[in-house]
Amino acid sequence: MNMYCYVNKMKRIVAVNLFLLVLAGFLSGCYNSGEPRERVLKIYNWADYIGEGVLEDFQAYYKEQTGEDIRIVYQTFDINEIMLTKIEKGHEDFDVVCPSEYIIERMLKKHLLLPIDTTFAHSPNYMNNVSPFIREQINKLSQPGEEASRYAVCYMWGTAGILYNRAYVPDSDAFSWECLWDKKYAGKILMKDSYRDAYGTAVIYAHAKELEEGTVTVEDLMNDYSPRAMEIAEKYLKAMKPNIAGWEADFGKEMMTKNKAWLNMTWSGDAIWAIEEANAVGVDLDYVVPKEGSNIWYDGWVIPKYAKNPVAASYFINFMCRPDIALRNMDFCGYVSSIATPEILEEKVDTTLDYYADLSYFFGPDADSIQIDKIQYPDRKVVERCAMIRDFGDKTKEVLDIWSRIKGDNLGVGITILIFVVVALMSGWMIYKRWQRYSRRKQQNRRSRRKRKKNVKR
Repeated sequence: MNMYCYVNKMKRIVAVNLFLLVLAGFLSGCYNSGEPRERVLKIYNWADYIGEGVLEDFQAYYKEQTGEDIRIVYQTFDINEIMLTKIEKGHEDFDVVCPSEYIIERMLKKHLLLPIDTTFAHSPNYMNNVSPFIREQINKLSQPGEEASRYAVCYMWGTAGILYNRAYVPDSDAFSWECLWDKKYAGKILMKDSYRDAYGTAVIYAHAKELEEGTVTVEDLMNDYSPRAMEIAEKYLKAMKPNIAGWEADFGKEMMTKNKAWLNMTWSGDAIWAIEEANAVGVDLDYVVPKEGSNIWYDGWVIPKYAKNPVAASYFINFMCRPDIALRNMDFCGYVSSIATPEILEEKVDTTLDYYADLSYFFGPDADSIQIDKIQYPDRKVVERCAMIRDFGDKTKEVLDIWSRIKGDNLGVGITILIFVVVALMSGWMIYKRWQRYSRRKQQNRRSRRKRKKNVKR
């Protein structure tokens, strides 16, 4: 390992450890130790991923169902792996969390989940409202003796694709992943800071010809972690890197609405938000899943092994599957609920649209030609060229190493500043504690001297 790699590795280790330390301090679940734990529901969810007033409405629902009050401790996370670490290593007693599909698979492999109860005092099982298509996808995560749909209920789902500015990028260009490698867009492209999506995008584009010929599938490619596949992914990502203006976790939407970027590899929910914001300021954005295919992802509710209130957790998951609640959550975050009831379909049909989509795979055979938002609800043909990226398993580190090499020193100025700030605060705290100990010893010595002098006078 050369010095450059060693320094970067050490900086990453320091950054991660400091980040986890700070995060643990801010996110530590706290509730009155004298309060019965069965009266508290601890939820761990993504930020901005639940409708306004939904938590308060759940408390009323729970009271109606059980006759008991429930207090909610609600915390958010931004990284799946942080959430998993707090549960697996820290044994945090969250009652219900919302990981992505590959983390659900990993948690099942590690036996970190409890089955979800489906019997309720006075409420129907709203979990039956989940689309059979979604349930089938979730069950692909099953492990021996553990059917995934008993342990996970899909909350939201969506696609990964290209958000583009139609004033600068023709529809035909955006309809292929090739646009990310096109030098004429250099400096105007943003890429999601997601090693999984980047890996999948690279191997798909590298095999565009084979996909067109039908000799390979998107699912096989995105879940191929052989040395040859990883070599190809790294080669193509390195070739793409000179075109990339930035690796973004959330700022891409704003950059696109302000014409500062023209192409953004992003997720469908973010695309919907950006398009709505852009329309308000006269910027013409659109979103498409490239013809070669892409990732289709699923986030779901689960009950961790160390949960202290699995009963309330099951009630909460059931409540989130109620059609009216699903609609409120969808309207708030822009993503698509897994719930497929007539009420949802009726609410989402938009007769002002000039196109029709085949949603029979999701809503049933009668929904084969409906006017509905094509970004939120992708047409059957779009879904058929997409697939779920599974857990990388023991290959995760190797794929992360590729991602680190692609991005170079991926800590960035912000993380570097954070490191110095945290180190300074910790150093200041240590100095302050030492000064306190020194002051106490000094005072004790003074008191001892006074006492000795009094004894001598006596």
